[in-house]
Amino acid sequence: MSESATGDGNRTPGEAAPGTGEAGRVTRVAHAAETGDGTRAVRAGLPEPVKYEPTLPGPVFAAHFHLPGDPTGPYTYGRDENPTWTLLERAIGELEAPGRAGAETLVFASGMAAISAVLFSQLRTGDVCVLPDDGYQALPLVRAQLEAYGIEVRTAPTGGDAQLDVLDGAKLLWIESPSNPGLDVCDIRRLAEAAHARGALVAVDNTLATPLGQRPLELGADFAVASGTKQLTGHGDVLLGYVVGRDSEAMAAVRRWRKIVGAIPGPMEAWLAHRSIATLQMRVDRQCATALAVAEALRERPEVTGLRYPGLPDDPSHKIAAQQMRRFGCVVSFTLPTRARADRFLDALRLVDDATSFGGVRSTAERRGRWGGDAVPEGFIRLSVGAEDPVDLVADVLRALDASAA
Repeated sequence: MSESATGDGNRTPGEAAPGTGEAGRVTRVAHAAETGDGTRAVRAGLPEPVKYEPTLPGPVFAAHFHLPGDPTGPYTYGRDENPTWTLLERAIGELEAPGRAGAETLVFASGMAAISAVLFSQLRTGDVCVLPDDGYQALPLVRAQLEAYGIEVRTAPTGGDAQLDVLDGAKLLWIESPSNPGLDVCDIRRLAEAAHARGALVAVDNTLATPLGQRPLELGADFAVASGTKQLTGHGDVLLGYVVGRDSEAMAAVRRWRKIVGAIPGPMEAWLAHRSIATLQMRVDRQCATALAVAEALRERPEVTGLRYPGLPDDPSHKIAAQQMRRFGCVVSFTLPTRARADRFLDALRLVDDATSFGGVRSTAERRGRWGGDAVPEGFIRLSVGAEDPVDLVADVLRALDASAA
């Protein structure tokens, strides 16, 4: 039989799809020690080449699969598994945990779906959970739901490793570093070691850093969790989340939660995400370099206070960030004197969209206080640096500052 005839229709029941091994796992293995970030991003998750088939197979739209006899194969029903997820999960795993045998990745419909899956699959009534009090805006909603289930929630700031002070008796420590939107950084390794010594699991929200900025599992975390909506996919057109975990039993509980609540991505979203990962290293390097240039320019402006960017040598978090991060992210935060000044600044920008979220190729900024959930001043700005020419973007920011002064 020729290679062109070996399509899925010629597989026996229960046989894995082309390019996958047992349980649908991709057989192409990234040689983590031999490749740089760009090579890894471009090749991540690709199946073994098959003549006449695409290098990245298209999305598989299926609610169910042919399943005669016992359900022994990898794909049975669309809420449980999908070949497009398999490739994306492999790609993310190669970025978050390269060369780490046993690490497992699961993709979700959104970052919050991924966050909820870890928290609600690992915690029970009577457990104690430690959250940051300066993290993502939805965490207070999560706290209220955890407490409604009889779970004690303690909070402390990200900066200064303050969560150490409330760890005793905890079942799970949730870290967000850098924090969103304040950009504080904690010593993940130190916190993870302290949590494990007390018998607690550790999850790190890696959304802002991306796996090219830091790898939480290498720093001792049990879970790396992120919103793939942001810089991982980078184009502002996909909602996605993921969890990477080191322990099979803990990840089985996360998988069970995903099945119960149906928090699954669509195959088109999964395919778009995988396609976008190929340019991750180029986007991240460009955006991080430009973010530093923007931060340096803002540092010279007298009306700007509270400037934060971990890549600035004089940033309060720079020392620890430089020890555990390989790149410092695309987000810069700062405060203008008043709400009115901040609104005028945003209105004067021409290359920056006034929008929420971050990490996209088109720069965005917003006055975070408009949502009411972050403990920030009225003039606080979160600026997400895109892939525009650095000179143009810096000039636009400075021009907008001048125009907003009137």
